[in-house]
Amino acid sequence: MSKKIVLARKKQGLTQEELASLAQVTVRTIQRIESGESIPRSFTIKALARALETNFEELTDETQNEGGQNQPELPRISSDPENEKHFLQTLCLSCFSYLVIPFVHFLIPIYLLKKHNHSHRETLVMGRTIIRQQIYWIITLHALMLLTLGYNLLVAAYFNKAYLISYLLPFFTMYLLNAFVIMVNLQRVSQLKWTSVSS
Repeated sequence: MSKKIVLARKKQGLTQEELASLAQVTVRTIQRIESGESIPRSFTIKALARALETNFEELTDETQNEGGQNQPELPRISSDPENEKHFLQTLCLSCFSYLVIPFVHFLIPIYLLKKHNHSHRETLVMGRTIIRQQIYWIITLHALMLLTLGYNLLVAAYFNKAYLISYLLPFFTMYLLNAFVIMVNLQRVSQLKWTSVSS
């Protein structure tokens, strides 16, 4: 779709700025669509089609080339729900990298999601949910470690040092909790239903 939009824009002799103005979207949106960085929603495609003086079907039909000739449809990894499920399972398993790099491990699923050519909204929503959970986990882990530090400093200063909390307690508790969250997400992925994607 991104290539078709680029070709149609150039055919009309429009710049990205002019197309953005005609379609009433931002230039950044046009740049992201044309680079394949994002998949536009149907109302955005319709606005682009009007601005490019073409129709919605021409921009979304992947079985035709720019000359209108039918060509074999290339297999798209993202069009098969089983492949989408496999991708999300891989995304979940990549979160286990917190065992090795706990504070920046969320960059791995972010990279995988960005590189995946998903066509299903469910994949994008679930992927973003998984990544958000990992970011929340990091924030919570840091907060608990700071609270433990504050508690220990207070106890050491004013009370019996025998009541100090080991830093390993919140650390390993959070590690076990994250493993549980990832396993729950894997279960959710196996039960997820994808809507069909029309060409």
